[in-house]
Amino acid sequence: MSVEVGSKLRGKVTRITNFGAFVELPDGSTGLVHISEVANKFVKDINEHLSVGDEVEVKVLNVEKDGKIGLSIKKANEKYEKQVQKKRSENFETQMNKFLKESEDKLASLKKHTESRRGGRGAKRG
Repeated sequence: MSVEVGSKLRGKVTRITNFGAFVELPDGSTGLVHISEVANKFVKDINEHLSVGDEVEVKVLNVEKDGKIGLSIKKANEKYEKQVQKKRSENFETQMNKFLKESEDKLASLKKHTESRRGGRGAKRG
């Protein structure tokens, strides 16, 4: 089985460092899962997520000319892929309309808040 960019494979964690984990792939090659590609949230200590000997599903991100293989655990997760596809499918107008609505709501809230403060201090002058 050859390692191709975009393919999903099962591998075994062989070594863990402070910057990522090395995973042995079915063809005997080894790739690196960078710490930023382990989970969908910030990972401070990779040992909280992975251990040597763990079987993991990875997605091949890149294969360098020198043979280095970049892997991702979080992108192999189907739920993550669906989130990315959903974000891509939102077109520019949808994003702009959402932004404008949120901006108008924030401005209305700010205006209401500042006007209520101005009117509530002391008696009116006549």
